[in-house]
Amino acid sequence: MNVKISIAGAEHAAHAARICELINESAKQRGTGIASRAPEYVAQKIRDGKSVIALDVNTGEVVGFSYIETWGHGRFVANSGLIVNPEYRHMGFAYRIKKKIFCLSRKKFPQARIFGITTGLAVMKINSSLGYVPVTFSELTDDEEFWSGCKGCHNYDILQRNSCRMCLCVGMLYDPKKHQSLYQRLIDLIRRHNLRAQKLRFRWWMRYRKMKQKKLRIDN
Repeated sequence: MNVKISIAGAEHAAHAARICELINESAKQRGTGIASRAPEYVAQKIRDGKSVIALDVNTGEVVGFSYIETWGHGRFVANSGLIVNPEYRHMGFAYRIKKKIFCLSRKKFPQARIFGITTGLAVMKINSSLGYVPVTFSELTDDEEFWSGCKGCHNYDILQRNSCRMCLCVGMLYDPKKHQSLYQRLIDLIRRHNLRAQKLRFRWWMRYRKMKQKKLRIDN
């Protein structure tokens, strides 16, 4: 089996309808919420370079897919629509696709907090391995457009009844500020130390200057 996982481009837009079919099939099989999307919407994500697609090189069949959505003026990013074709499940493709779209999100929006809502245990495990932690919905974006995207889910009435504070999905969040590398933390520490040193030198200089001026007045 030869499967290629790559950042989708305009040449992959023709697969949008098939991707939407797989999203809808997955929602029916799980019996819980995956918000449906129109083929035009998915095709636009593909053309914008904000999605990852896995294709069977031999047959051309869609193996899996996921795309990026941004909220709150780029402060929040969601990796949405993660699906794997039933014929290719239990082969590790979900993790590979999720990791690819996660890395793409970090590259395009390095300062954004990456979040998702899911009912799937497998997705929760994948998210945890990438550094996500479970959070309440209050820590996710308050962008009304994001929550209106759940209208295609048959659990939307539950979300509405709880004023978008809870549903059957679990909220998970990756905060880049809490996952800085040791090198970056060291750089930040040095910068803070240098700033404090500069402030201290300035205070001593001001004190010395005042003492010198006072001595000149006394001598005169």
